[in-house]
Amino acid sequence: MKRRRVLLSSLCLVSLVATSACVTDPNTGHKKVSRTAIGVGAGVVTGIAFGGLIGGGTGRIIGAGIGGIVGGSIGYLMDKQIKELKEQTAGSGVEVRAVDDGQAILVNLPNGVTFDTDSTVIKPGFAATLDTIAASLNKYPNSLIDVYGHTDSTGSDAYNQTLSENRARVVADYLVSRGVAMARIRSTGFGKTQPVASNDTPEGRSANRRVEIKIVPVSQDDVARAKGGN
Repeated sequence: MKRRRVLLSSLCLVSLVATSACVTDPNTGHKKVSRTAIGVGAGVVTGIAFGGLIGGGTGRIIGAGIGGIVGGSIGYLMDKQIKELKEQTAGSGVEVRAVDDGQAILVNLPNGVTFDTDSTVIKPGFAATLDTIAASLNKYPNSLIDVYGHTDSTGSDAYNQTLSENRARVVADYLVSRGVAMARIRSTGFGKTQPVASNDTPEGRSANRRVEIKIVPVSQDDVARAKGGN
């Protein structure tokens, strides 16, 4: 542990020559290398995350009128948003984590608490949790948002595809109804094609029935590139 701290401190000191590489993680209170510094060092910022966005990122950045985040603040703001979302949704069944090598946030909405079986109507008891997520998206407006719907393998491919699309759309529409800019959001359904567990067990099928909200922060450099800048 001591050796790890020394190595981290050394990396932070060296990286300061090029950028502010170390930040305090609000989730732990410890110093760490910022996601932005890692991205710059690897020659990538948010290109990887944008590549996974529905419809890409460039046109959506312009359409949403996003101003962008100062590069050195992205990692800190992501950590802060993750911490707040975890605290605010605690006990609801929602899972929040960083994905895409720390370039994006994924909010997993388990089907059991979001929708009844075969339904596309959001459960009344879950609305308050979605309100909380919408408030977070409004508090941190410099991001693009994808909503993904997933099902288990029960039923026909066509039925599962349609159900996943409709559930993703319903969640996206709900977020828009709570003030999240429509231009920031896209939704799509993947049916049964992206399981996270085995469909051979009830527990696995339950885990596969889900809606995911992917949040991809946008930097000022991303905005400049989208507008034809550097």
